[in-house]
Amino acid sequence: MGGNSVLKSPRGAVTDFWRGRRVLLTGHTGFKGAWMSLWLDELGADVTGYALAPVAGPNMWDIVAPPTGSGGKLRSVIADIRDARRVDETVARADPQIVIHMAAQALVRESYRDPLGTYATNVMGTAALLQACRSLRQLECVIVVTSDKVYENHGEGRAFEENDRLGGHDPYSNSKACAELLISSFRDSFFAQAPPIATARAGNVIGGGDWSEDRLIPDCVRALRSGQPVNLRYPDAIRPWQHVLEPLSGYLALAEALVTAPQNTLRAVNFGPDPASFCTVHEVVEAFGARFAGRPGWVRDPAPQPPEAQALTLSSALALHSLGWRPRLDIGESLSWTADWYLAHSTGENMLAFSKVQIARYRELMEQCT
Repeated sequence: MGGNSVLKSPRGAVTDFWRGRRVLLTGHTGFKGAWMSLWLDELGADVTGYALAPVAGPNMWDIVAPPTGSGGKLRSVIADIRDARRVDETVARADPQIVIHMAAQALVRESYRDPLGTYATNVMGTAALLQACRSLRQLECVIVVTSDKVYENHGEGRAFEENDRLGGHDPYSNSKACAELLISSFRDSFFAQAPPIATARAGNVIGGGDWSEDRLIPDCVRALRSGQPVNLRYPDAIRPWQHVLEPLSGYLALAEALVTAPQNTLRAVNFGPDPASFCTVHEVVEAFGARFAGRPGWVRDPAPQPPEAQALTLSSALALHSLGWRPRLDIGESLSWTADWYLAHSTGENMLAFSKVQIARYRELMEQCT
């Protein structure tokens, strides 16, 4: 099922756009990056990954990484995005046609613990990558993945649109907004007559293979497996929940559009779920718990917590209008796919094969929904 590398674009045209294309993917050892590396490999892309080593213990990258000596197309460079010299060397060696920048310090609570490291990674790391891209002669486009949290959020509950004011109160959110401004400056200063650079802003991503600290689904898996209720900091907070394959399909569609129709493609795009999938943290925990362990259960964490936005939702109207992109999974399906992945992992199934099957299933949905 995973051998067919033809992508059917959101608008319905069958294309082998990615086959043989040289892609630099930063952050490939992370949760989202590992899924993206697997998908790009399925599409026949020639991928170079650049990222820190994956965290110890279970992680998605160790599951999907091609075994040493297997002849896999993905080349993995383990290094820090803040190391401008190493970034420059890797970019020059890979000579990518497409760059997808996903490397980031992506946790709000970690940004409170290490704000300087967060800004260094999310802002200066992005600057180092864009500077290195300036010397590329065959570059076709750059996509930088930022966040749904880049917007100035006053708690109004309105779905954010791409032209809304940037902001961010916590260091993580603010660092991503700063990255957006930096990208705009590089675009105007150095890439005005060069290949297009665009930013992609996704919602709260869930899916199998995430074991990060301070993320809702991994926290649920750990708690439910130990028979404990899930500690929730803000159980009534509303977020735009979506399965990991949803925004990844958007990034792929955006890159193709930037290459094939650069003058008609947006430079900042939201990729969020259907509004019906906007729901509270405790609703997600209850629904996931019922699917994963047959029992929901959570308690409010009584400890003092750093502030977070109470409500955050996205409008994906521009993605639909400009790319023909739309979400394929509702919140119930997203949680079921996620629970199925962790349950399969717990029973010792071949998770590389299982993950490829989920990608194939999602691609079938893309074809059905065009």
